[in-house]
Amino acid sequence: MGKKKIVFVVLACSLVLNCMFIFAGCMGQWDFSSLMNGFSQSGEDEIVYETGEADASSHAAQIQEKLSKIDEVINEYYLNESDIDEEKMIEGIYSGYVAGLEENYTTYYTAQEYSDLMESSSGEYSGIGVSVSQNVETGIITIVNPFENGPGYEAGMRKDDILFAVEGEEVTGTDINSVVAKIKGESGTSVNLTVYRPSTEEYIDMTVERRVVQNPTVTSEMKDGNIGYIQVTEFDEVTVEQFNTAISQLQSQGMEGLVVDLRDNPGGLLSSVCDMLDRILPDGDLLVYTMDKDGNREEHYAENEDTLDLPMIVLVNGNSASASEIFTAALQDYGKATIMGTTTFGKGIVQVILPLGDGSAVKVTQSQYYTPNGICIHGEGVTPDIQVEYDAQSETDNQLDAALAQMQTMLGAS
Repeated sequence: MGKKKIVFVVLACSLVLNCMFIFAGCMGQWDFSSLMNGFSQSGEDEIVYETGEADASSHAAQIQEKLSKIDEVINEYYLNESDIDEEKMIEGIYSGYVAGLEENYTTYYTAQEYSDLMESSSGEYSGIGVSVSQNVETGIITIVNPFENGPGYEAGMRKDDILFAVEGEEVTGTDINSVVAKIKGESGTSVNLTVYRPSTEEYIDMTVERRVVQNPTVTSEMKDGNIGYIQVTEFDEVTVEQFNTAISQLQSQGMEGLVVDLRDNPGGLLSSVCDMLDRILPDGDLLVYTMDKDGNREEHYAENEDTLDLPMIVLVNGNSASASEIFTAALQDYGKATIMGTTTFGKGIVQVILPLGDGSAVKVTQSQYYTPNGICIHGEGVTPDIQVEYDAQSETDNQLDAALAQMQTMLGAS
């Protein structure tokens, strides 16, 4: 490595330090998956900050000194010198610095990871066609929905499989967006995956060919008794149009009541969930608001004159998180829907993704969100009006059966 590497490392650390000092002053459009605004910039991607300059310089000097010592040790003793990848080591400094916050939702993205993240939020991408969720406490990544006719499903991946490894590297505890970025890739290429199937207690290796898929985030059908059923698996850019289309189609078929299924929905874009609530709630209703550490409040209101005036039920469970909870809580606060199922996940904090000017980005927890009634559900979740535990031994979906039966009662009483 030598002196050249030391210079690169010092420049890298200085950039990270400078970025961290302006986090507190940055406000941008936020969401719960991948919406972003950049830092204030001038010239050619120069990051602008006004405070902390002396501290940043002092920290950079300390880091430079220690990295120089580490560099000398590696240069003198490291056995596999020919395998050294300087780019990975430099990226490791950035990711390690952010990881030092020890906050599960704050992370660093390389330029490639950030690009892949932005692509996935659009709802159309080149990948294996599955949606996943991650348990924040255990770090376990679970297959929530393998899209039928998608590459993952065709390769044998099934709902509730645990994603154990990507290209031979275990991914438990790794940031879920980074894992998704590794799975995605150019159409026609393949990715090697290992899943653990709890039902059979076996590890399954599979090679999945990537292809362009559009995330079918909304499915719908008319149930008996003119009850419309809409399942939303996540809140992407494509979800709003899919949701509105589903409502229109069900209305044309004579829908009298609606069940919206948000079970296992990990969240998504704030803009999407607000647009969907806007289709249901009247113009002027407060949908959600956020509060940052300085007490700055940002409010989001319904603006569309269209409303959906019919009995509604929202079905949720412990994997319904973030944007799903915004949707659920708003309808509960206004008495617009009956909430059924089990208590939701309880993610009431907001992340903003901030580009760093070189293609990379940092996702950082910025604020908390509050329901229209001023409730922050972080760590608590949304409590259903009617509790219905899932019965894994049932031959049918007992929670959905209960929701449909409740809707029949509501329609009979109306």
